[in-house]
Amino acid sequence: MRRAMEFARSYGLPIIDHCEDLNLSAGGDMHEGAPSVRWGLRGIPAAAEDIMVARDLLLAELTGARCHIAHISTRNAVAMVEYARRKRLPVTCEASPHHFALSDRDMPAYDSNYKMKPPLRAPCDREAVVEGFAAGTITAIATDHAPHPGSEKMQEFERCPFGIIGLETAVALALESLVYTGKISLNRMVELFTAGPESVVRLGRGGLAPGAPGDVTIFSTDVVWTYDVNQSLSRSRNSPFDGRTFRGGPMATIVNGAFAWRRG
Repeated sequence: MRRAMEFARSYGLPIIDHCEDLNLSAGGDMHEGAPSVRWGLRGIPAAAEDIMVARDLLLAELTGARCHIAHISTRNAVAMVEYARRKRLPVTCEASPHHFALSDRDMPAYDSNYKMKPPLRAPCDREAVVEGFAAGTITAIATDHAPHPGSEKMQEFERCPFGIIGLETAVALALESLVYTGKISLNRMVELFTAGPESVVRLGRGGLAPGAPGDVTIFSTDVVWTYDVNQSLSRSRNSPFDGRTFRGGPMATIVNGAFAWRRG
């Protein structure tokens, strides 16, 4: 990782890391906690993420490379990134909607639509992620969209692959968990979906300046709708939010200046 960071710095590129100590997470199916013990499922400890986040932050300080922590999910990891940013290290991180909207206490037993990696963590971890947005430590929202066909996902919990879809519910979950709770402003939410990711990857997107790509999502804060995976535009159905009613969500998407989708 040190060599990777040194090369990345020389090219002006970020290192984006899914932080997981594979020795600690080996064989795990969900977060290591009371529910995993109750259901007899193998656990993935929060330390599996924390150890690698600590390593990456130390190496970022050593090399001066830009380091981005993908889908952060534990309270210790958030605290370490906050400390690194206070030291003005070139470190950023993102969180996925399911990690600020759900915890392992929300999981129905053995429901494979709740199996993802990093796993849904304890309620204290979920709260730390939410507070990370409020404090400005977490600078982007990324869905970690991971489609899987039903033939793979609808197996025993231990056998099915990790990952859920998340594109269609991301805005609604951010409104519900972050904006309506008063943790962040509406403008900040928009920034987390646009300018925040752009500040990491620097692809010339995420803004509405003249000459920029005409990619826009129009959303409402008032529309009430129910997410039905059977009506999803994804070819996959692996979402824990099927049947959930939301207030607020996308109304239309514009790609390269042309409407690609409109609600209704």
